[in-house]
Amino acid sequence: MDRQIPHPAPPDITLRCAVITVSDTRTKETDKSGQLLQEILRSADHSITAYQIIKDEKLAVVAQMESLSQREDIDAVIFNGGTGIAPRDTTYDAIENLLEKTLPGFGELFRWLSYQEIASRAIASRAVAGTYQGKLVFSIPGSSNAVKLAVEKLILPELVHLVLQLRKN
Repeated sequence: MDRQIPHPAPPDITLRCAVITVSDTRTKETDKSGQLLQEILRSADHSITAYQIIKDEKLAVVAQMESLSQREDIDAVIFNGGTGIAPRDTTYDAIENLLEKTLPGFGELFRWLSYQEIASRAIASRAVAGTYQGKLVFSIPGSSNAVKLAVEKLILPELVHLVLQLRKN
């Protein structure tokens, strides 16, 4: 199905992205989702200006968000991990409380697309997106399949357009 995009983003815009993996167990060597996320963004000609693995603790997520929001060299922040409902899954709770504007359609579409792949298990995802202090923010599950789905189907097609919207006065 070929769909026409109402306001195509201008070509050849490179955005500066931060990739944050939220996990109590992953290291840079074992962070397959964080590596995949960076790889997909770079293949779309975006740059990675920050990459961190932080503990799945609400205060750590908030501190990371606050720190990244102060940086001039970041347009978008993508968190992966900590979006479920287990007691240690705190990313959604931390980020949702900080967002100034939310993009409800992101989570809705992500869950709908996930449903096509994992059926009713998609209801456990608390993927969320919005804006914070002039930055575009996404929070997605930490599985490689979820990262690939979110980035390829939702984030990349709209990333430039959304950041340009944020830059308007």
